[in-house]
Amino acid sequence: MLAVLSGGGTAGHINPALALAEVLQEQGHEVRFAGTPNGVEARLVPAAGVPFKAFEASGFDRSRPWTLVTGVLTIQKSTKLAKKWLKEIGADVVVGFGGYVSIPVARAAEQLGIPVVVHEQNSVMGMANKQLSKKAFATCLTYEVASQGTSCNNPVVTGNPVRSSVLSSTREEGRAMLGFPEDDLMLLVFGGSLGARHINQALCSMKERLLAVPNLRVVHITGPKELERVEQELALTDQERERWMVMGYQDRMGETMAAADCIVSRAGATSLAEISARAIPAVLVPFPFATADHQTTNAQAYVAAGCASMIADDQVESAEFAELVMRLIQDADLRESMRQAARAQKTADAGRRLADVVLQAAASRN
Repeated sequence: MLAVLSGGGTAGHINPALALAEVLQEQGHEVRFAGTPNGVEARLVPAAGVPFKAFEASGFDRSRPWTLVTGVLTIQKSTKLAKKWLKEIGADVVVGFGGYVSIPVARAAEQLGIPVVVHEQNSVMGMANKQLSKKAFATCLTYEVASQGTSCNNPVVTGNPVRSSVLSSTREEGRAMLGFPEDDLMLLVFGGSLGARHINQALCSMKERLLAVPNLRVVHITGPKELERVEQELALTDQERERWMVMGYQDRMGETMAAADCIVSRAGATSLAEISARAIPAVLVPFPFATADHQTTNAQAYVAAGCASMIADDQVESAEFAELVMRLIQDADLRESMRQAARAQKTADAGRRLADVVLQAAASRN
């Protein structure tokens, strides 16, 4: 079977696609990826060893009405090109992960009678997925709530696939990489790829309280732009640096998450999937300016399952946030309860479940 995966715009669309690619390739299937020439996918996909094909795609900017015309024309042109390409390679199924580029690729597949599967990572369905899901063989969801208010076809909750580099890392590897003892408690603080100022400020204000906890280790990933400011505010001594590790960015998140006992994080689709797959007890701080406030909806679903607690971004520098963090650190029973609830989500199996649907779609063509 040859599967074409398509998505673009953010790593949140690309990471689950690459996780699915890993599963399909392990099962002996061929995978290609269709994305935009200048998006993050043009870098991430070839780096993962997946053949990449570029198609132009653009959206509609409400402040510039003329972009509706140029966007439509671009998608129409790319649909014709994608149709020719899908014929040439003999694609059996197309899987769209969101982003404008998935529209021409999926429409080309529809015109050729190639089944389309849509995967939605968030609790609020994106525009491209909302349109494509109407005619899809199946609409695979991370959260059941995402199908509400839509006319998506055949909704199936699969979860959000996580790449093997996150799943395969062990606690021992993570602790060795960081130089932390096995028995110490580790708090990981991570605000996303760009960091999160409110979270950073709140953690800095908790410095004395956190360091007063015996055997607590803090790994504080600030985001590159925040690193210097946070280091100045914390003003850690050499002795304190042994227990509080500050870094602007970490490219070995698999090992870092494997080493963690608890986490403070945003609630983006990829971050939540990785937290869930690793069953890490968490305090979630949704990014308030995400489209349709989807991070809050993501977090609410996860909290409702008993896997985490949550606080709004504008409340992070409050006593409530400090108490949530301290309780997570000090209450071993709470952490175990969250771990068990996270394991019940079976996020680690999401890639396999999505692959099963993709194979069903490909078989439906015969």
